[in-house]
Amino acid sequence: MVKCRDILQMNLDGMWLLAGEGGLDRVVSWSYVVMTRPFADHMNAGDFALCSVDFEHFGWKEVSDAMYELDELKISGFAISIKDEREEVPADIIDLAEKLTLPLFQIRWEKASFVDIAQSIGNYVIEENNKTNRKGEFLYNLLFGYDINTRYIEKIAGLFHMDFSVPHRVGIIVVDRVYGENLENDEHTYHYYMSCMAKMISDLGDAALFMNFLNKGVILFPDYEDDRLIHSLERLLNELDDNPQFCHRMKSTCILGRPYQNPQDYGKSYQEAKSLICKKDALVSSQRKKVISSSMMGIYKFLFANGNREEIRAYCEKRLKKLEEYDHANHTDLIETFLTYYQNGFNISKTASAMYIHRNTLQYRLGKISELLHLELDDYMECLEIINCIMVWKLMFS
Repeated sequence: MVKCRDILQMNLDGMWLLAGEGGLDRVVSWSYVVMTRPFADHMNAGDFALCSVDFEHFGWKEVSDAMYELDELKISGFAISIKDEREEVPADIIDLAEKLTLPLFQIRWEKASFVDIAQSIGNYVIEENNKTNRKGEFLYNLLFGYDINTRYIEKIAGLFHMDFSVPHRVGIIVVDRVYGENLENDEHTYHYYMSCMAKMISDLGDAALFMNFLNKGVILFPDYEDDRLIHSLERLLNELDDNPQFCHRMKSTCILGRPYQNPQDYGKSYQEAKSLICKKDALVSSQRKKVISSSMMGIYKFLFANGNREEIRAYCEKRLKKLEEYDHANHTDLIETFLTYYQNGFNISKTASAMYIHRNTLQYRLGKISELLHLELDDYMECLEIINCIMVWKLMFS
């Protein structure tokens, strides 16, 4: 994927950076010539906008307004060309670009064509997308191909500088989305989010393959003993979800399969990660935890090998029966409430914030749980017993 920094480094004849250097890491999805309002009808997040200051349709006031409006739409960069270069760019426009951290470029009026520059940027975006898609095609073949022979592995190793002497594992990145009123805009935001994710993963430095597959991200990466790539993925996904462009709209979790030495076994790693998707919410123990695996099941994983599954099921059903009946009859989520309460350290404020409910609502729900189960909420051993039943039910029987 392309960033504004890459556009700058293209050294396009007749275009240079004026301000907004702090935003050069914005991802560019396409180029678009600004002409008519409302911009939201024509432009999407990641568009690189080009604008002609002709002092008729666009003067400096219109440029300023456009910068505010386009920045709200999460464009990647803004380029202006001044008719006959009759004026210099005003200081307040420069200051605004710095304030918004919006890369502001100028295009020479004489002998510099908007169309040529827009086309050059578009061609570069297509070229980089093709490289990403090519990686995705190789990854798809590695995971689902029938004949993964030595020669094919050597070809991938040579193309992408991958070291297959190191065990690799597969991660499936599940994106939870909050939908608004404009579904088309939601889809553009999601695709831009995935483009940003692909770019950030490609910038990790270690050889990794990534693809967007079935509305999920799939990554294959080397499993180093120091887990440095796993820590990098944690930071990357937290940074992405904290970005104002996506905050409260997108949230990602990467689910890992086990590492394998033989490339022919990478498909197993994918299937293991896939089997944990339905258990994702039970395994995530904090809002900041972004990378999870079966090892996080802790002692619960031994229950899977236990022959007394029906006995375990009956015990959990008995302990949770009153909560389930109440939830079903009243369309409530007391079980989820109690689990979230545990995951947030039995802290009222943190739990209410995580569930987006008022603390009084939470306290009412906790009171109802206490009443139904005859449970003292300060009896942590008894609370842990209920939590264990919820976790076992989610991990073994849901």
